[in-house]
Amino acid sequence: MSQRLVKILEPVVEDLGFELWHLELEGSGDNRLLRLYIDAPEGIVLEDCERVSHEVSAALDVADPLPGAYRLEVSSPGLDRPLTKPDHFRRFLGERARVTLYAPLEGRRRFNGVLSDADDEGVRLECDGEPVTLPFASIAKARLVPEFD
Repeated sequence: MSQRLVKILEPVVEDLGFELWHLELEGSGDNRLLRLYIDAPEGIVLEDCERVSHEVSAALDVADPLPGAYRLEVSSPGLDRPLTKPDHFRRFLGERARVTLYAPLEGRRRFNGVLSDADDEGVRLECDGEPVTLPFASIAKARLVPEFD
């Protein structure tokens, strides 16, 4: 379902000058939430979210990919943004990230380190001075870890 939603919504968001960073569909029945994270080089303000919400809502009304009731939420990805695509990881090389795997690798499911490399197959983190390569197919969740000076 989420790939179908991306195909419908990504062009709408891009036509408005934003990037569809991530999409989440949560809940069931009449308690579903469709959450879109949008981004732009100059950042996101409330008016951007309102504009995207209005246009996305219209596109969803026409395409009707979600039967029944749902709530729509549009926001910026924030400082602890989710990383879901190889381009996301490449964009933030040198930054700290927290990665959780579906299954343990060398006895661990959670890794916290600096993104040192990323290609279409996986990502390399420097964890406590040791490089760890994590295949994208194994990654359940990844987020940036904001560092404040």
